[in-house]
Amino acid sequence: MQLTHLGHSAVLVEVADRRVLIDPGNFSEAWHGLTDLDAILVTHLHPDHIDPEHVPALIAANPSAAVYVEPQVLGQYDLPTARPLAADTEVDLGGVNVAAVGGLHAVIHRDIPQIGNVGLVMSAPGEPTFFHPGDSLATIPLGVDVLAIPAYGPWAAMKETIDFVRQVNAPHGFLIHEQLLGPRGWALAFGRLGEMGPATLVDLRDRTPWAPGA
Repeated sequence: MQLTHLGHSAVLVEVADRRVLIDPGNFSEAWHGLTDLDAILVTHLHPDHIDPEHVPALIAANPSAAVYVEPQVLGQYDLPTARPLAADTEVDLGGVNVAAVGGLHAVIHRDIPQIGNVGLVMSAPGEPTFFHPGDSLATIPLGVDVLAIPAYGPWAAMKETIDFVRQVNAPHGFLIHEQLLGPRGWALAFGRLGEMGPATLVDLRDRTPWAPGA
């Protein structure tokens, strides 16, 4: 498995001869122009997770890619080739299993209605299991080897994120959802989560592919 953090919540997962892009949102441009994708996955409808301006071009540049999105995304965006990926369902991407977990976005405020959100647990025989939670810390899958950890969002506090990292108990992790933080805020989150959680964290801000355990 190789993981490339392409900014904010966008992660390219290369495993079992498949290239899978998660959450191509509008807080990042590093995923623009990607080709040879086998799948594009979207955890929820917020534009920092699916960029309405550039995702159609991404799909057009990857005509063979399967597109799976949290079901509410289909009502918000015109994605003719997309299929729904609801919580508690799984899809097979040709040797890569994707299990959708959770179902709801974290609460931002009691006056803001909750939307759907699916965390994505990706696994393949003989490879680490990777968990991308989208924008929710509510679901704790078992057997996660690599955790994408939201560094900051208006829906989370540090104390909640630390408890989430501890409960998932993955040995490896890296920060995502970081674009609302400056360098000092990122360093604070990286340091605290690394000190107080079980995961060994890696800094993937330079967009270099990383092979967990290598």
